[in-house]
Amino acid sequence: MATTQLEYARQGIITDKMKEAALAEGVSPEFIREGIAAGTIIICHNIKHGNGRPLAVGKGLRTKVNANIGTSADDTDITKELEKARVAVRHGADAIMDLSTGGPVDEIRRAIIAETSACIGSVPLYQAALDAVRTKKKAIVDMTVDDIFEGIIKHAEDGVDFITVHCGVTRSTVERMKNEGRLMDVVSRGGAFTVEWMAYNNCENPLFEHFDRLLEITKAYDMTLSLGDGFRPGCLADATDRAQIHELIILGELTQRAQAAGVQVMIEGPGHVPLNQIEANILLQKRLCHGAPFYVLGPLVTDIAPGYDHITCAIGGAIAASAGADFLCYVTPSEHLRLPSVEDVREGVIASRIAAHAADIAKGVKGAMEKDIAMAKCRKKLDWEGQFNLSLDPEKARRLRAESGVAEHGACTMCGEFCAYKVMDDAMEKQRAAGH
Repeated sequence: MATTQLEYARQGIITDKMKEAALAEGVSPEFIREGIAAGTIIICHNIKHGNGRPLAVGKGLRTKVNANIGTSADDTDITKELEKARVAVRHGADAIMDLSTGGPVDEIRRAIIAETSACIGSVPLYQAALDAVRTKKKAIVDMTVDDIFEGIIKHAEDGVDFITVHCGVTRSTVERMKNEGRLMDVVSRGGAFTVEWMAYNNCENPLFEHFDRLLEITKAYDMTLSLGDGFRPGCLADATDRAQIHELIILGELTQRAQAAGVQVMIEGPGHVPLNQIEANILLQKRLCHGAPFYVLGPLVTDIAPGYDHITCAIGGAIAASAGADFLCYVTPSEHLRLPSVEDVREGVIASRIAAHAADIAKGVKGAMEKDIAMAKCRKKLDWEGQFNLSLDPEKARRLRAESGVAEHGACTMCGEFCAYKVMDDAMEKQRAAGH
């Protein structure tokens, strides 16, 4: 009997989750089923996530946006993280990843899951590391294989919909990184934990070596595996090197194994990538991973814009998504500087939503261009309320207009009485009156 959405899809069965996802996407349930069966679409939804909505990600669908939140050892305020979750969802984030590493992380994760119906992701290796240090009084490198899998099961039981696992961080990939040389080595936190553990224990990555055990757990909950990019470039100079591509090749092979076992998969990607390499990265991933949905962090297109990395992220994200990436992980203005504030989260979500929508227009996603046409019609009519309602950030648009002082003639204070729309309307009306 089928137990996962992938198995149902391969049997030709359209489930309630497929129907719900299809309705949200404006496509047919059969379109969703075919994509899941082919491995080019996933539905993120853990069977334990009772208050969660199934989220469809993949080919032919609207580009999705994820917001990373979570505490650190320096800031453990759960109230603040819950507000970030609310703000992220209110401004259009499709998913939230809880990356908490400080404070009562179990309580924080469960509170975030209870707070929203959005799709939830996590990195269970953080959990395993914290439990090893706090509860079992071990060093991170002394974690056992069972400790690592206990962390995964804990997140699965709590209802996490997709988990990032750095299965492609292997001894051979580490060797390639060393041989080629990198400016920034490994910048992924989960990847760094794994490399350190492997070096200390002189063992292979447990998540690679015991991949079948991982599949058994994820299949039981119908969790999506997000195969993490432990060797993602942390600066432009490290982009598209041997370590990154070798890891991607391994992830492609693991994708096939997971799908054969009935487990849904998406692939995580870079990182910091020059503009001229982004499309090639997308094409490589799609080819090597047989069209599995691609989830990219940014990518950031320059390293010298701290404080504005939500913009560098949006530039790269628009190019990546237009080339075929399916899921954008936001970056906030605080990236590389601090834990993001609530306002940083809002700005990061909006920036990535702009990138996603721009890409959807280029990809011809159903309904994308129609929104811009509707906006153009409202602008021509000076229908301000209509413009606000269509805006990706209605609150800011409405506030900026109000702060400027609204002109009596209905135009904005940029052009005032010389508004091109009003001038053209008057000209066209005179022509009609003259019988032209």
